[in-house]
Amino acid sequence: MASEPITEFIVLFQMMCVVVVFAYLVTRSQWYHEVLDGILSWKNQVFLILVFGIVSIYGSMSGVEVLGAPLNIRDTGPMVAGFVGGPIAGIGAGLIGAAYRMTLGGFSKIACSVATVLSGLIAGLIFIANNRKIPALVLGVAAAIIIEGIHMGLVLVFSRPFSQALTLVSDVAFPMIAANAAGIFVFGYISLNLKKERETARERDRYQGELQRKNAELHIAREIQESFLPPSLPALPGYTLAAESRPAREVGGDFYDVLASPGGRVGLVIADVSDKGVPAALFMALSSTVMRASAAWHQQPGDAVRDANTLIAGESRSGMFVTLFFCILDPEQGTITYVNAGHNPPLLVRDDGTVHSLSMTGMALGADPGESYEERSLSLCSGDLLVLYTDGVTEAEDSSQLQFGEERLADVARRERSRPAGAVLASIQAEVSAHTGAMPQFDDMTLVVLKVGT
Repeated sequence: MASEPITEFIVLFQMMCVVVVFAYLVTRSQWYHEVLDGILSWKNQVFLILVFGIVSIYGSMSGVEVLGAPLNIRDTGPMVAGFVGGPIAGIGAGLIGAAYRMTLGGFSKIACSVATVLSGLIAGLIFIANNRKIPALVLGVAAAIIIEGIHMGLVLVFSRPFSQALTLVSDVAFPMIAANAAGIFVFGYISLNLKKERETARERDRYQGELQRKNAELHIAREIQESFLPPSLPALPGYTLAAESRPAREVGGDFYDVLASPGGRVGLVIADVSDKGVPAALFMALSSTVMRASAAWHQQPGDAVRDANTLIAGESRSGMFVTLFFCILDPEQGTITYVNAGHNPPLLVRDDGTVHSLSMTGMALGADPGESYEERSLSLCSGDLLVLYTDGVTEAEDSSQLQFGEERLADVARRERSRPAGAVLASIQAEVSAHTGAMPQFDDMTLVVLKVGT
């Protein structure tokens, strides 16, 4: 067979095709995965020695003879073993390849056998110097070129006659250096990519596990938050009452409450914390608890809101605040007395369709600990409708970023005013959903509806 470098390289390239398939199969095995993860047990070391020793033997068997010496990729196996498993694996695989090389004879058998063992040793030392990690692709290929250069040098130093050794090295140096470097490139490329894939998979699994844990925590947080809302609404003779809160996220900052008050009176609360998500939920829990305690202590809504504001302002170190509307309904007298602490003005729709806004009577809770709150009273008549809401209702946007708005809300309330509270609430929610279409809900939405008369 012709011994020209190009012809020889083509032969070696054919051998490399087999190596590529072998490399793919080996790197997909469980023990090789353990090696990539840094688990260099004696069992895995033995596997490395045997498998890459066989690769080294194949490199000799499939080579072509030039001047009585095989042109081959024998050093690829020990180098790979050393790069991924350290000196022990590299030397072990090299000894297997060297032993087989000695059986082939030839004037360069000693030099080539020593070079094979040395290739595994050098690769293993590079592995240790690289903090027991597979070297980068450029470093691995560069090392393979240098190791094969040393191989050629050993042939020149120890093989005799020198003229024959020089002729051999001149013929095989380029194809052998290129082919062995290509073999290291193939194994290195597959191994490094596999390692990256495994690291990415572990990161993904860790992220998914963390996400599941957080979702479970948020689910529990939502259940806890829902426990702050009334489990059921009281039956009020001569009135119908409905309420619902829909957080934009797992937890939210809106809340409502229905509080018993002396003399058969009933307190209605709706509030909105100035944030979303977990921070708002925590502040909502504080505000709800404080407001409930303050309302139980004070008979008048102005006093209850004032003391609640003082306590909330004292705890609001994050700059958060809460808008709140609190009214006390006297069912027998047919009146409400209310305080609006910076909240969206509730709508009072009279039986004749006239709409009144219950405007603010003070600042949001937590903004100013010394704020005072004005009380206002209104008489309710049969057929009147009171709609309390948070800004998530009126600020719900469609695909053109057009908000639902107070005007639409007032139109729906006016149109539905003759229906019970539950039906009115459902109609408002349906209109908001029709307005937003496929757009996601970006803010918490809470509604409390009180209808005078059944």
